[in-house]
Amino acid sequence: MLKQYEELLIRDAAPDDAEQLCLWWNDGAVMAHAGFPNGLGITVEEVRKKLEENSTGHGANNFRHMILYANKPVGEMNYLPLDADTCEIGIKLCDASMQNRGLGKKVLSLFICALFEEGGYRRIVLDTNLQNLRAQHVYEQLGFRKLRVNENAWKDQLGRWQSSVDYELTKDAFVSYL
Repeated sequence: MLKQYEELLIRDAAPDDAEQLCLWWNDGAVMAHAGFPNGLGITVEEVRKKLEENSTGHGANNFRHMILYANKPVGEMNYLPLDADTCEIGIKLCDASMQNRGLGKKVLSLFICALFEEGGYRRIVLDTNLQNLRAQHVYEQLGFRKLRVNENAWKDQLGRWQSSVDYELTKDAFVSYL
């Protein structure tokens, strides 16, 4: 995937992105919402291998992308086809200086447009940590509908119970911010 809007670019993640992804994935502040307040503890080589698998092998159906703003990596996103009509997405704006500036709505709009128009999906699903109110606000502005709250559904790496919210978006409910 290669999508651009103004200074925003979404492109396929490549093995050369392993160092940047490793920095983000090992940063507890970036990964806390995903249940890893101490980061993943992963090496650059492990990330590189995962990216190679995603493009050629076992994980070839999990499509990971880099988010760039003004040619600078600021985050990552992925989608996973669940069936012919539905995919699951995930996004992280990892550069804290780029948060709370409307970039999330724009990058998600660009990504979602591509998934609906080019990917042929009719439904997009995602989940987020119940405590991630900023993300929930963005998703709801884009037209995502809250399906359920999963109370105490999983434990983070410190053994603390976490809750999540499941969302879905259909093409007719989508509100683009482009």
